[in-house]
Amino acid sequence: MGEMSEFTEGPETPWGKALFEELLWVHGMVRRDLDTVRRLADECRAGRPAEELADEIRELETNGPLWRLKANCLRYCRFVHSHHGAEDALLFPRLRAANPKIGPVVDRLESEHRDVSGLLDEVEESARALTEVEGDASRRRLADALSGLADDLLAHLSYEEESVGPTLSRMQSL
Repeated sequence: MGEMSEFTEGPETPWGKALFEELLWVHGMVRRDLDTVRRLADECRAGRPAEELADEIRELETNGPLWRLKANCLRYCRFVHSHHGAEDALLFPRLRAANPKIGPVVDRLESEHRDVSGLLDEVEESARALTEVEGDASRRRLADALSGLADDLLAHLSYEEESVGPTLSRMQSL
């Protein structure tokens, strides 16, 4: 499996399985909304009016189920920042303790979190810039930012699930 660090010692635990299922649930909602992000990138490139794009981004920010559940995270980018921050501070140290072999995987995930953070910031800034100065350059910037975020975040989610799932589902508690 290369860099993947499987942890297969001991049986899965109900707590660990529930924790992994929650991670998959959150990632599923992030993926669903990334479908909208990809569509918006395509529509931005196709010339959809800036105000319509801004309205739909606001709709995504405030009406998706993630944001209703996370009252303090009304913005998609802020939610992902928060999710990754929690993983870095709470989950990853426990994964390292539960399975010392997973260190390189966690190092990669932490690095990807920093990369995604920059992409999230670029999406926010380019969306703001498009509504201030609409033009081809602004549109390309937002479309590229949305596409880059979708590509990188989807790859990150898949790698994280595949690489930490075995360890996570065998943990006793955080």
